[in-house]
Amino acid sequence: MADHYDVLGVSREASADEIKKAYRKLARQLHPDVNPSPEAAEKFKDVTHAYEVLSDAEQRRRYDMGGDEQGAGFGGFGGFGDVFEAFFGAGSGGGGSRGGRPRSRRERGQDALVRLTLELGDVVFGTHRDVEIDTAVLCETCGGSCCAPGTQPVTCDICGGSGHVQRQVRSLLGNVVTQQPCGACQGYGTTIPNPCAACNGQGRVRSRRTVGLDIPAGVENGLRLQLPGSGEVGPAGGPNGDLYVEVSVEPHAVFSREGDDLLATLEVSMTDAILGTSTSIDGLDGAVDLEVRPGVQSGDVLKIDGRGITGLRSSKRGDLRVGVQVVTPTKVDQRTRQLVEELAKRTKAPEPRLAEHHQGMFSKLRDRFFG
Repeated sequence: MADHYDVLGVSREASADEIKKAYRKLARQLHPDVNPSPEAAEKFKDVTHAYEVLSDAEQRRRYDMGGDEQGAGFGGFGGFGDVFEAFFGAGSGGGGSRGGRPRSRRERGQDALVRLTLELGDVVFGTHRDVEIDTAVLCETCGGSCCAPGTQPVTCDICGGSGHVQRQVRSLLGNVVTQQPCGACQGYGTTIPNPCAACNGQGRVRSRRTVGLDIPAGVENGLRLQLPGSGEVGPAGGPNGDLYVEVSVEPHAVFSREGDDLLATLEVSMTDAILGTSTSIDGLDGAVDLEVRPGVQSGDVLKIDGRGITGLRSSKRGDLRVGVQVVTPTKVDQRTRQLVEELAKRTKAPEPRLAEHHQGMFSKLRDRFFG
């Protein structure tokens, strides 16, 4: 490893001030922001490490005695960037940097969220809704300029329009120039002596407006629809945020949903189950004709193709699946009882027994029937 004194170009008897001056001179020549060559970067690392050791009295003493080196953290500087900022007056936070520009008053508006409740019938083909929302809109008086009519922003006389001010502080390395946002104009570079009275100089006002929403078919409970640019207008007439619509689908008294299919239960009398029957039910989009075959059992499912819900990203509709529930009379007269007993003898009904439980695509319906 090269001798630290040789790296800095000073004698072993050099004072602390001489070491500091030597380092500052070399840092101005070798810092990567000034000299981007790889060789300069390596030399800058050596120079910095040498100064870290020799600028600390205890570390220098150990080094002169041939002992171990322990970095002192460069007197509180965090790295090369901090050193360069101290020497060359770079900015220190708050949006300030070398040659930094003033802040813009125009900012993007916030996103908005509204919740919309739909009926299951609205989901079959989609629907249109007009929703009223409280939001921020462009101020019509100033058009987003934030200034009273006939006036305009004035260049800040403190920072000269740069949005930043510099101040000089004393440090280990001498006088250091730092840069920070101007307190007079909050970093905008301009001030507004005559703010718009309608919006209090914000360029926007709160208002209630109506947004037309085309709800696509097939939306599900909890789905969020995004409407880009329909949210709040930004400060000083900045671009609008987005509007998100969260859909909530109310439960239906008759129909339920499984994917794009609609499910329903049809109660059939015992005689209709034995003999079969034809019937019509009110679907979500009109009447539906059903044919119940003779001998239908509870749990059997009648499927009507294409009478379900239109897919969210397709034009194909799901199916309507109607589960049959045979209703047994709870009260019978003597004559009816005799007829049923005769029927039992003629059909040789089997003894009651436990049926095997088979999980299938209609298990949810069966659970619903017998639950």
